[in-house]
Amino acid sequence: MTRLRLSLLSAAGVALLCASVAVAITIGPADIRVGDVWSVVASHLGWGSSELTPIRDGIVWQLRLPRTLLAAVCGAGLAVCGAVMQSLLRNPLADPFVLGVSSGASTGAVAVVVLGAGGGLVSVSAGAFLGALVSFGLVLLLSHTLGGTTDRVVLSGVAAMQLFSALTSFVVMTAADAETTRGVLFWLLGSLGGVGWTDVWVCLAVLTVTLLVCLGYARTLDAFAFGQEAAATLGVSVARTRLVLLCATALLTAALVSSAGAIGFVGLVLPHAARALVGSGHARLLPVAALAGAVFLVWVDTLARTVLDPQEVPVGVVTSLIGVPVFVLVLYRTRRTR
Repeated sequence: MTRLRLSLLSAAGVALLCASVAVAITIGPADIRVGDVWSVVASHLGWGSSELTPIRDGIVWQLRLPRTLLAAVCGAGLAVCGAVMQSLLRNPLADPFVLGVSSGASTGAVAVVVLGAGGGLVSVSAGAFLGALVSFGLVLLLSHTLGGTTDRVVLSGVAAMQLFSALTSFVVMTAADAETTRGVLFWLLGSLGGVGWTDVWVCLAVLTVTLLVCLGYARTLDAFAFGQEAAATLGVSVARTRLVLLCATALLTAALVSSAGAIGFVGLVLPHAARALVGSGHARLLPVAALAGAVFLVWVDTLARTVLDPQEVPVGVVTSLIGVPVFVLVLYRTRRTR
């Protein structure tokens, strides 16, 4: 792909993302137009004044805008993590949750909600983040003890995933009432409801740092496509590179899951779709995957909160329902091109 074509594709992706965010905010029970969205944003940035009522202004600025922006950040982050994990582990089925981060986050969140861990001083997001870090630390310890190879990392992730999933289920089944169980289940399936600007800024900051780190290792990730031995012969420090990228993606995944729960299939499907557009070179793949994931999750979240209005569907349910047939289509097209 030429630089001109990549630039045009990236510019189109940014424009589509901005338009998607603006239009998605207008969808819902309140009568809000795209012009109203821009007016509210400009007003809060000090570029003018909004003519909307305080209630409608609050709907845009306090409810829909942070939620939609966090959806974009989560979609971009999960897609980037998925692309890196698939290349780093040389496994097309790898996703951001293969290291057990989401399961650890679920256990941490359940410990706060059901068991009251932290004595009310620890929020659900903080508990989820700490649980994710504990799970990832266990994976690093197990994989290092078992030899540190790629296969051992994956197997350690599977073990941690099963362990923390079992702990979560045990706590919910033995200590939670029906109402709490329903709330926990909704969070476990992924939910962007009730998020605020703090969630947006924290996740955006972690996404920016992680994306810059991964782009700095773009050529190294290209070398990993030929295997660890081939990468080592090209002068790549395999162990160091793998540790840095695993830590970066795990930290981003932990931040995203702690704010929005476990949203599946985004990190699995979107990297394959991006490769179909721009190829496997990571300098091109990562930005395009981020834009594709952001646009995708903005519209999935919009669908999740409106399709059964006033009831909300967990975002993870919608991503799976959409992701499965899309993934099958991607696999079919990949098979035809080989």
